[in-house]
Amino acid sequence: MPNTTEITAIVAGNHNDPFAFLGLHENESGAMEVRTFQPSATQVIVLDAKSGKKITELEKIDEAGLFCGVIPRRKNRFPYRLRVRWDEQDFDIEDPYRFPPVLGEMDVWLLAEGTHYRPYERLGAHLTTIEGVEGTSFVVWAPNAKRVSIVGEFNQWDGRRHPMRLRRECGVWEIFLPAISAGVKYKFEIHGPDGKLLPLHADPYGFAAEMRPATASIVSPLPPIVPGTEARKAANALNAPVSIYEVHLGSWRRKTEEDNRFLTWRELEETLIPYVKEMGFTHLELLPISEFPFDGSWGYQPVGLYAPTARFGSPEDFRRFVAHCHAENIGVIADWVPGHFPNDPHGLASFDGTHLYEYADPREGFHKDWNTLIYNYNRHEVKNFLIGNALYWIERFGVDGLRVDAVASMLYRDYSREPHEWIPNYQGGRENLEAVAFLKRMNEIIGQERTEAITAAEESTAWPMVSRPPSMGGLGFHYKWNMGWMHDTLQYMQQDPMYRRYHHDQITFSLVYAFNENFILPLSHDEVVHGKGSLLSKMPGDRWQKFANLRLYFAFMYAHPGKKLLFMGCEFAQEKEWNHDQSLDWHLLDDKLHKGMQALVRDLNHVYRDSPALYEIDFEPRGFEWIDHSDREQSVISFLRKGNDENRFVVAIVNFTPVPRYGYRIGVPKQGYYREILNTDSKFYGGSNVGNRGGILNAEDRPAHGRPYSLSITLPPLATVYLEWTAQQA
Repeated sequence: MPNTTEITAIVAGNHNDPFAFLGLHENESGAMEVRTFQPSATQVIVLDAKSGKKITELEKIDEAGLFCGVIPRRKNRFPYRLRVRWDEQDFDIEDPYRFPPVLGEMDVWLLAEGTHYRPYERLGAHLTTIEGVEGTSFVVWAPNAKRVSIVGEFNQWDGRRHPMRLRRECGVWEIFLPAISAGVKYKFEIHGPDGKLLPLHADPYGFAAEMRPATASIVSPLPPIVPGTEARKAANALNAPVSIYEVHLGSWRRKTEEDNRFLTWRELEETLIPYVKEMGFTHLELLPISEFPFDGSWGYQPVGLYAPTARFGSPEDFRRFVAHCHAENIGVIADWVPGHFPNDPHGLASFDGTHLYEYADPREGFHKDWNTLIYNYNRHEVKNFLIGNALYWIERFGVDGLRVDAVASMLYRDYSREPHEWIPNYQGGRENLEAVAFLKRMNEIIGQERTEAITAAEESTAWPMVSRPPSMGGLGFHYKWNMGWMHDTLQYMQQDPMYRRYHHDQITFSLVYAFNENFILPLSHDEVVHGKGSLLSKMPGDRWQKFANLRLYFAFMYAHPGKKLLFMGCEFAQEKEWNHDQSLDWHLLDDKLHKGMQALVRDLNHVYRDSPALYEIDFEPRGFEWIDHSDREQSVISFLRKGNDENRFVVAIVNFTPVPRYGYRIGVPKQGYYREILNTDSKFYGGSNVGNRGGILNAEDRPAHGRPYSLSITLPPLATVYLEWTAQQA
């Protein structure tokens, strides 16, 4: 008979080593003995797992449901099953406590050392077979917990039934549950170091989750690896055309006005992908698709970092969506949030009763702006949790890359804090050196493991070399969002054209630093929310002028050095501010000005992709050359974009006033003909159709702007014009 202390601990659910007590063990007399805890059971019989024959019936030694019995004529361990009677019905089950440890010694060593960069391959719930028995292994990191159990409908959410084994070497708890298959809901029941029962936690490494407001994790297969390809590597390269359509999936479209539900991944395959292809965008960027509890966070406060949100379907549906995008030569970039997480009780906050994932001191670990917690980048396990997650989306779903959210908030300890609200680093500075090291290592590993993938930083400060390799002292991102360009140019565009001459430097200043980083020019969701209005509403003038201003601005962006990003709805001049709870106003396309704006963006994408001069040399000064940036009195700028073929350059001229300019002269580098390949004032876009004699101009042997030849052109009002050189008149 086991001692009373251990019996009490098992029944109460607080035994410190349940695997040492439950299952098959040699007792003090040298006999083999089976012990099992089956609450509410009236009978337990031990069966031979191979033959199915009865070996012995166990004695009920505690009314709570603890059974024990000696196995006759057995000297060694053997596979067995249990026949348990509940409510006069017999159920044959496997005993989880007869199976060996889930993790091998190498796994434990790598996890303890902090060098397992794919911890999701071991932690979480994994469908597996052990000793010929199918089931699911559960592994969770909770080093300071006193007890951890797996709970779900399979055990009536009773934490006493399946307490887990602690692997003290690395602080993880594990158990193999036979017969648990895909689709089963589960959580972890954790007792903190003081023995206090904590709220049930979802699995940090859960591969699927319930639809909010439910919060359980769901057993789901680990998706197979998606191999990288040379085609995707070329499509994501610095010298490739990159035009990104940023989408919040929950409000791009809804099913119908009557049925205002989200579209599923399969419905988005049939609608969003063809639309993106028709519009000519090269990439889709999706606002965070990790599971998150609150719709109003748009996904930027994720709880299930490894689980594609259930709002749009299953993980396999998302994987298929990405594959379908690639089949149509469309890249997929996922917004990713490694900077903070919400304090929802089922999430990572105080996970094992201690500040495990977050910094303990609120001066380091709490974002007062967002009411969220900050990851503790000092911990190897936390860094590996995040680095593994980055690889997970790229390797297991095939996404082309990650746009990393709020990088500035990670880099600075005093981000959005008063002087008394932050702690300096060990050098006395304001930089978060642990976060810097994490970002460098994350980018290094992605660069080593998946050469086709990219990362882009939303970074709004003057931090140097964000998009330079760590070996050079950089952070290692491939791209950085150019927030300065966005801010300056939008501020300029909001000026009345009459006064733009006084703000001319705002539209030209970005070229002073344009090649310091590999920039993406972002007109993102952040510019059309929180009372900022839509892009169209920012434009000055009457209705026609608003549209003309926005058309010229888009064309200026596409000619400016840097990759392009446009938030959904901007392409057809959404009039209202973005509302995440409803569909975009697609009915606006019944209006010719909105339809014209959409046609312009479509044509811009195609002209951009067809003109290597507009994208091949985005990040070196040799890809750009001013013709004239000093005509502030007329608010006109002109410049060249150049590619590797010296004969395929593009001339861009922008007139920021509503006054047509006739006979406007600009210098050009070559003799010959210049064909108008885009004019934002075209009648097809809703413009006044002012143009240049069929769009073909002959360069005159007349110097201008330091060049041997020049063109006399007509500049339409509030318009951007692109010209492409050709040796002969078509």
